[in-house]
Amino acid sequence: MMIREMFAKPIDRDMKGVIKVGQDDNVNIQQELEEYVVTRELQKHFRDFFDSYKRGINGNTDKMGVWISGFFGSGKSHFLKILSYLLENKTVNGKTALDYFEEDSKIKDRMVLADMRLAATVPTDVVLFNIDSKGEQSGKQNKDAIVSVFLKVFNEMQGFCGAIPFLADLERKLSEEGRYEEFKEKFEDSFGTEWTEARNDFDFIQDDIVEVLADMDFMSEEAARNWCERATTEYSISIERFADLVKRYIDRKGNNHHVVFLVDEIGQYIGDDSKLMLNLQTVTEDLGTACQGKAWIIVTSQQDIDSITKTKGNDFSKIQGRFDTRLSLSSANVDEVIRERVLKKTESANETLFLFYDDKETIIKNLILFNDGVEKKLYANRSNFAEVYPFIPYQFNLLGSVLTSIRTHGASGKHLAEGERSMLALFKESAVRVMEYDSGTIVPFHMFYDALEQFLDHSHKGVISRALDNDYLNPNHTEECFDVNVLKTLFMIKYVKEIKANLENITSLMVSNVNDDRIELMGKVEDALKRLVRQTLVQKNGDLYVFLTDEEQEINIAIKNQPVDPGEITAKVSELIFDGLFDEKKYRYPAFSGRYAFGFNQLVDDKPYKAGQNHDITLKILTPNSDEISDEVTMRMLSAQSRCVLVILPDDRTFLDEIQSSLQIEKFIRFDATNTVTKYEQIKEAKKVELRERSAAARLFLEEALKAATIYVNGDRVQIASKDVSARINDAIGKLVASVYHKLSYIDTAMSELDIKKLFTGSDNQMTLVGTNTVPNSLALHDVNDYISVNTSRHTKTSMKTLLDRFMKAPYGFVEADVQWLVGKLFKDGDIAFYVNSESVSLLSKSVDEIVRFITRKEFNERLMTEKRVRASEKQKKAVREVMKEMFGVAPTSDDDDAVMGGFLNYANNLKNEIEKLEIHYKNQPLYPGKALVQQGKKLMIDVLQMKNANEFFAAVDRDRDDFLDFAEDFEPVKKFFGGDQITIFDRAIRLMAIYDDSRTFIVNDEIESTVAQVKAIMKKSAPYSDIFKLPGLLDTYISAYSSLLTEMEKPILAAFDEARARVLSELEGKLCKDALRHKFLNRFDELYEKATHCNNVATLQNIKVEADALKVRCLNEIASAENKILVKKAAEEARKQAQEKKEQPGKVADQKALYVAPAPAPKVKKQRTVSIKTINTETTWQIETADDVRKYVAELEKKLIDQLEEDTVLHVEF
Repeated sequence: MMIREMFAKPIDRDMKGVIKVGQDDNVNIQQELEEYVVTRELQKHFRDFFDSYKRGINGNTDKMGVWISGFFGSGKSHFLKILSYLLENKTVNGKTALDYFEEDSKIKDRMVLADMRLAATVPTDVVLFNIDSKGEQSGKQNKDAIVSVFLKVFNEMQGFCGAIPFLADLERKLSEEGRYEEFKEKFEDSFGTEWTEARNDFDFIQDDIVEVLADMDFMSEEAARNWCERATTEYSISIERFADLVKRYIDRKGNNHHVVFLVDEIGQYIGDDSKLMLNLQTVTEDLGTACQGKAWIIVTSQQDIDSITKTKGNDFSKIQGRFDTRLSLSSANVDEVIRERVLKKTESANETLFLFYDDKETIIKNLILFNDGVEKKLYANRSNFAEVYPFIPYQFNLLGSVLTSIRTHGASGKHLAEGERSMLALFKESAVRVMEYDSGTIVPFHMFYDALEQFLDHSHKGVISRALDNDYLNPNHTEECFDVNVLKTLFMIKYVKEIKANLENITSLMVSNVNDDRIELMGKVEDALKRLVRQTLVQKNGDLYVFLTDEEQEINIAIKNQPVDPGEITAKVSELIFDGLFDEKKYRYPAFSGRYAFGFNQLVDDKPYKAGQNHDITLKILTPNSDEISDEVTMRMLSAQSRCVLVILPDDRTFLDEIQSSLQIEKFIRFDATNTVTKYEQIKEAKKVELRERSAAARLFLEEALKAATIYVNGDRVQIASKDVSARINDAIGKLVASVYHKLSYIDTAMSELDIKKLFTGSDNQMTLVGTNTVPNSLALHDVNDYISVNTSRHTKTSMKTLLDRFMKAPYGFVEADVQWLVGKLFKDGDIAFYVNSESVSLLSKSVDEIVRFITRKEFNERLMTEKRVRASEKQKKAVREVMKEMFGVAPTSDDDDAVMGGFLNYANNLKNEIEKLEIHYKNQPLYPGKALVQQGKKLMIDVLQMKNANEFFAAVDRDRDDFLDFAEDFEPVKKFFGGDQITIFDRAIRLMAIYDDSRTFIVNDEIESTVAQVKAIMKKSAPYSDIFKLPGLLDTYISAYSSLLTEMEKPILAAFDEARARVLSELEGKLCKDALRHKFLNRFDELYEKATHCNNVATLQNIKVEADALKVRCLNEIASAENKILVKKAAEEARKQAQEKKEQPGKVADQKALYVAPAPAPKVKKQRTVSIKTINTETTWQIETADDVRKYVAELEKKLIDQLEEDTVLHVEF
């Protein structure tokens, strides 16, 4: 999902994130009201404000000031503007401002909403203005500047002239006398121009004004001219008079009318000017006293009122009392607004981000880290991630600190100072820049710089601009340059105390995607910082990096005579040698085209040049500062004992002195940050030149010293004719390498990863040296094999890492590919065994590519273990051959242990598959013979197939040889059983025996029982295969006898059937329901007859007799029920007809009651029910000895029959 698709509203929509007091059009106002987010903090501010404001509505108060404070971009100007809409209850597109709040349920507290409704009912004039834009800069010097601005906007609010207060006074006088409209009409009629357009040209229209005033008889011409002359002088108004003007206006309006002055950025306008602060105090005090809560002043400022008044040094207790309502907007408020207005997501985007965070949570937590001990908010959970994406929580607070610090330290232009950059706008614009990217992209901190750049002064953004044009930093002159982005980041956090600009933190600030590799990114950042430092754009102080402004770069060498530690000089010597004069980091051995490169420790005066050096050999350079320099014998002994090349420089300190001087100058430039006087610029430039000269001189003198140095290797003083520094040192290191790595010659053929793969693919054509029968690298193979064998004898496996560590160091010095090929060769030849994660590895269990990967990839260095392999004995091999021959009918095609094992396992797997097919037969029919044998065979195959190690395999087959051979012998007839006719015969026997078992209760026949016993005896054998041929004859005998028995038992059953059918048909004769039921009953008895005559099961046949009796009873009951229904229906019909006939008989007119004949009642018809005697008398036998026994049984039967009786029911008992 692209980022632009995630937002609930289009991210690139025209959003007034920067609220300017003075903007006023319905579209913008509607968007402001609709999208205004009332955060938890603002809920409280609205409550506090309207709680205070209603005091002036319901009564009087002199605490009519509201001070709104908040940092840059905190939304205080927006809050002020929203208050103006609510107090005015402005109507926008048919809805009031309060309607927008109520419909969206922006206010949660009903009490606050009630206060807002109260305020909306009061007629209110709202005067909203930015005091910096309304006031004149020259006028700020005037102690009455504040009241002058207030008068100007108050006049403008009434439609009077704001620029010329004299004219406003005239207009006010005309208005109070109700003649202002008359004046405007006469002026326009006389001169053709609207008064509101012409009045600003007062100097040129004085005669016109005089004429109109005289013409309308408002004042005489002379008085009018005198007024015009006064109007050209300086206007002066006292604060008391201004307060009176406002009070008179409010009183004139009546109806509890209010006037609210909403002043934006008052704190910035006042600045450090205490006179302006006093002026504001007096205006507030006099308005409060005069208007008693009907006139309010609401101001915004970056600082709270206490901190401003504290710094001015005067008594401002009165203004603090007047501004009793103080509202402070915090960063948390901004965070919530941005999340709601800019970052609100769709449901699907939230789901996507939830799942994305769940998948990447660990990665994200390890990607964004800060290590300066100051809390920076990171993603708390999946919901928080979805809320702020594509930003990171810390960016909200950090960016607020950046905005404040930039302005505090004068690194911003006036537009930023005027608040034209809000936090919401910065986040919105940054989100737009990444909206075309897919999920996973994160806005890096430097991207906020781009949103701010146009508002920064050139002197500050010039550093960034020049960096973009720097060929070293940005050789391709692209718009996006990583180095410059790092520089932007450092600029942003330069003055922010909440974060330390170290490598870890800068890396976190530069993260631009969840999938960034932090280690790789840190490497890029570190490289960029190095380049920035070299270009003097950034200074490194310890582990911190500092952005240097133009001025700082110019005065960075102001302090001299800094002390230089001897260790610094040694480090500088190391740098000049190992990064310049002899910058080779490895010595390349001449054999095999420089295949072997040996790193060496770099030491100067026993101090390593870089940390982490751990090589076998050392290049040690001793300067005149060293305490180790001694006589030649000592130097020889030292070189012999320490595997090092000793380079003794001549006792000439010239290069050391030059280095010390250059370091001092370098310190002046690097660490001086106190003297900012620009007169030191020339000194700084001169010192830079001197630094370069001294550094060049130091390098030159050091090079000469190296050419003249004495060199010792292996206890000998080396005589080298060459004067070239690199040649001399390389020659000496070559002698040391030949001595230290004396077994390097064991490698006589260079091998690569391709050669390793050839070992296993059979394409290795280099198995012997050209012209000989010698295996390549045989000496090396011998040493590796011996080393593994020794460890195996100690019951220890040897890891690939251990082998690499041993054979890449002295005295071998092999490269990785050498050791890997040697290990691969030993494995392929069967000399060693492999284990990965304690699991045996072979060419059978793993592919060639997997084995090559185990050998060559670093990730397996510690997991790949080796040990000496024990080959199979002849006894074991013989056992395997026998088993293969007997069980699979094949013989091994190779003598190689792995190949034999591979062939065996392949056949075993096929046999296991065959057995599993047979198991399906047993699942369907458990009576088949050989099931236990098949299960035993399957277990044998499974056990052997799980073996991965050849040693284990041969030992197991040898141990279980008899089991395998027995199974092979016993399994053959099982296969024949399922593959021939025996299974068909067996299936027939199973089927017929099932019929017998079902009917055995009813069968008393010696011949059948004898035959069945013989059949079952064969079927129960574990291996009946040799007797199955007897079954067909026995089964025929069984069928013949069983059929005779069935025919004999069928006769009485059919007789009972005939009797039951005859009984039903006889009952049906003469019945009214005969035609309806006869056909149905005959079908039922025909079905039962068909079942009886085709039955081959005695048990089923016996049950048919019971079915016939039940069918008889059922039919008799159906006859009774049907007949009863017909009779009832017929009787009812007859009764109805008789009643109708009597009613229709002709006769004399008589009393209607006498004529009425009641209908005859329908005759009562009894129900008929039939039951079988078997259901009433469930006893199958009666045991009678005496007459009492007879009476007892008869009494019981009588009771049962009586229980069956029902009212109006005739019971028929069938015997």
